[in-house]
Amino acid sequence: MAGYGDLLRTPGVGRIIAAQLTARFPNGMTSLAILLHIEHVTGSYGAAGLVLAATSVGQAVAGPVTSRWMGRWGMRRVLTATLAVCAASLAAIALLLLPLPAYMALGLICGLATPPVQSAVRTIYPKMVTSRQLTPLFSLDASLQEIIWIFAPVLITFVATQAGTVPALLLIVATLIGGGAWFILSPEVGRVRIPRSRRRLGRVLARPPVLLATIVGFLLIGACAAVEAGVVATFDHGGLEAGLVLGVFAVGSLAGGLSFGHLPIGRWAMARRLGIFTVGIALTVVSLNVWWLGGTLLLAGAGIAPALAVIYAMTSASVKFSDTAEAFGWIGTGQLIGAAAGSAIAGFLIDDIGPTGAYVAAGGFAIAGLAVAIIFVRGFPDLRHRDASPIPDTEPVQTIG
Repeated sequence: MAGYGDLLRTPGVGRIIAAQLTARFPNGMTSLAILLHIEHVTGSYGAAGLVLAATSVGQAVAGPVTSRWMGRWGMRRVLTATLAVCAASLAAIALLLLPLPAYMALGLICGLATPPVQSAVRTIYPKMVTSRQLTPLFSLDASLQEIIWIFAPVLITFVATQAGTVPALLLIVATLIGGGAWFILSPEVGRVRIPRSRRRLGRVLARPPVLLATIVGFLLIGACAAVEAGVVATFDHGGLEAGLVLGVFAVGSLAGGLSFGHLPIGRWAMARRLGIFTVGIALTVVSLNVWWLGGTLLLAGAGIAPALAVIYAMTSASVKFSDTAEAFGWIGTGQLIGAAAGSAIAGFLIDDIGPTGAYVAAGGFAIAGLAVAIIFVRGFPDLRHRDASPIPDTEPVQTIG
């Protein structure tokens, strides 16, 4: 923990972490608020699911594209433009009575315009700290983002049930604008310039570490999404026990990230961390007792943030600086698709065999992720004796002969 204290005393680090967490806080509220609002307006969870699906598709498509745009037009321009469109589309969903196709179109626009804050901040980090501090910083970031998933759903559910779904959506708009403005106006966002990439869109996936990071992220988040569906189904559609168990899951991730973040990252680091996660997930099928699930998910959670820290560090260390934002965009897209796949598969299995089916689905995703980390271990970079800084971009230099 002393190492994290030194890290947070580095000029600008504490501020940029707080700003980006505030800017990303709506990510933990938007889906639930849209679900509650559209169901309230239309009386149909099916209609709400269609709007959510459109939003998720927009987010998945936009991730690499808007991240890459930051190298062309600058971070502040892209973040400001996407923030304005995203906030306007959410406000329209909240305030306008529209047919379902129009809500779906607005959801798609909202997803497409989701500000690429995550890609931006993880591109900025290597320029703020020493090479020795970068891996712990990625771990701290992965750990603290659990704050979003612990508090945001609780806050938005409380506001939606006590004040209504319209105020809940408008709260998200206000947080999006306030947090986004704080992040955009941070000095580091103005100082860091991403060189324009000369590669075609998607070529960064040809680098094995980036592809492996995307695949592992897909499987890890797929397992987490299946667990969330299983917990909600286990405890009668989100009772008090469901919130507490999911909170314990997130607390386990926070604790794991803070405890293991200082450890060096070798080729087997991902396999070890996913091993902890997989053991915890596998044990959930033994019993659906609230105490058992809480304990097993606390164990499983201890592997999540450390695994995410490996994903971010190996990605940063494996690409040129001009490609980092796009690479993180692809990783975000993989995680979004994983969340959708995990929820969908878990849902079908819950309907077929009950809540246990969701934990079986989560176990399948977790085992697949662990298998990838073991089978393709040589594709994971060894960062024990090097830092996680991006590869410098080089320009041809004219010489006088």
